[in-house]
Amino acid sequence: MFTENVSRHGSRSATDGEDADLVLALWQKAEAAGALTAKGKQFGPKARALQEAMSTVGYGDLSGRGKREIQDTAVRMEQRLPGLFKQIAGAKEKIDVVSSGQGRAVDSANLFAAALAATDSALKPLIGSTRTDVDLLYFHKAAGGAAYRDYIANDQRLASTLKSLTGQPATHRAARDVLKKLFKGAFVDQLSDDDRVAAATAVYNLYAIAPAMSDESPGGKGWGMERFISERDAAWFGYLSDVEDFYEKGPGFVGSDITYKMADVLLDDFFKQVEAKRAGTGDLGAELRFTHAEEIIPLAALMGLPGSTKGATAEQPYTYADNAWRGAAVAPLGSNVQWDVFRKGGTYLVRMLYNEKETAFKAGCRPIAKGSTFYKLDELERCFGRTNGAS
Repeated sequence: MFTENVSRHGSRSATDGEDADLVLALWQKAEAAGALTAKGKQFGPKARALQEAMSTVGYGDLSGRGKREIQDTAVRMEQRLPGLFKQIAGAKEKIDVVSSGQGRAVDSANLFAAALAATDSALKPLIGSTRTDVDLLYFHKAAGGAAYRDYIANDQRLASTLKSLTGQPATHRAARDVLKKLFKGAFVDQLSDDDRVAAATAVYNLYAIAPAMSDESPGGKGWGMERFISERDAAWFGYLSDVEDFYEKGPGFVGSDITYKMADVLLDDFFKQVEAKRAGTGDLGAELRFTHAEEIIPLAALMGLPGSTKGATAEQPYTYADNAWRGAAVAPLGSNVQWDVFRKGGTYLVRMLYNEKETAFKAGCRPIAKGSTFYKLDELERCFGRTNGAS
């Protein structure tokens, strides 16, 4: 009888050109010094072409792949819930669309809405224009994120933990390995430790963003950036990226909820929409929200979604060996959390999909039957500490 979601925007170009600028400046110095390896000679033109493609798309804007991801997600939502959307069309219920107001989230919202409307022309007049709610969908930069921003800027435990994890000898070894694929050893050796790490990180970041830009590659066949970094080194720099996100957006430190408490506003809205439906005060058939990793990752930690249940201690910092958290699984581009609501007599049942897979709610929430992914609304209210429909 109702569905609601929150989705991260689709695949995009890099948010700025800094990584390409940094590594191409170094590449030009090496070229002038005759210090390029055979692979290094290939790297410069590839990196420059990728940078030009991202500039053409617009830094931070949806790529062709990202647009397709969002459109396909909308079509699959309708295919999973054909009865609901027939009901929405028949009863002329409204479909509300809301975004963070940032360009890639607005574009994702509009593309999703258009693709949904294309599944049934009767839905088109029911879909409202995309509206903006910064407090709800960009909360890390809004008033509700003030304490969080202070933590990022000033928390000494955070700073020292990130420094100790990213500054390991393994990082310096990996940085040398990455750069020696592109530049001759003597050229790499004359760089400072910090410069080597910064340049290798930039190479990794170009490698990591390239799949999102696959539609814009020559012939749509990909950029081939994987030839310039080994799997082992890519895995290490991927881990370092996860370290930062884990401590700055995810479960973070045991005993502290500073990284995810601010997501309360979003979880609260999920409940409010269902409770309004139950109370007969809501006239929506669907509520569709579009946001960013900075909101999805804290929400996953707040809700205890799979992989986001375990914080780190000072004695046992975050590593892949002892923590299941992975940014690529928690909040990939186009990731989403969806609640589908069904009424059975006077009982309201909720099913959750996480990245479009049926997913149990956190431990302590009791489904209607063992192994079921359906939960009574009042049980979820109990489980998440809501009283009389209010948080």
